[in-house]
Amino acid sequence: MEKKNKKYNDIVSTARELFWKHGFRRVSIEEICNKASVSKMTFYKYFPNKLELAKTVFDKVTEEGMQKWDELIQTPMDGAEKIKKLVMMKSEGTHDISREFLEDFYTNAEPELNAFVERKTREMWGNILNDFKKAQQNGIFRSDLKPEFLLFVSFKMVESLKDEQLAGLYGSPQELILEFANFVAYGISPRE
Repeated sequence: MEKKNKKYNDIVSTARELFWKHGFRRVSIEEICNKASVSKMTFYKYFPNKLELAKTVFDKVTEEGMQKWDELIQTPMDGAEKIKKLVMMKSEGTHDISREFLEDFYTNAEPELNAFVERKTREMWGNILNDFKKAQQNGIFRSDLKPEFLLFVSFKMVESLKDEQLAGLYGSPQELILEFANFVAYGISPRE
């Protein structure tokens, strides 16, 4: 069955929009169908349930992010410019993300969804770490930094999103995520 048709893509893009805005739990299949202008029968033609749709959405977003990462890491430029573009890419990737999305996909929702997201994130980070090590060998990034530290910080960032006091310091989850990205990329030194 061909899954790259308009209705399939409408369901996936609508679900992404709604999940990013409201999280997994608050969005219903009916709401997705109404906004995507498809029937429930069409929905069930492509997805057995909302959980499988959420996995598909996360898979697609991860795949698109890795394509952008691959393009960026392979583009010739100095380390400072690459870091700046990486932070911009993180900003674009988290645009319109809600606390509900972060909570549902990364911490408290459906255990099967959380396990899927964690597995996909670890796979993605495995690829990123390999690319980072190559960039270190080419003198693009600091050679004295253990790339695994970035993985550790990334997972700690996800854990810290549960901290209401920390989250309350920022107007949106995107602001907090960018704070982490900027801190990891630049430390506390001033930048342009």
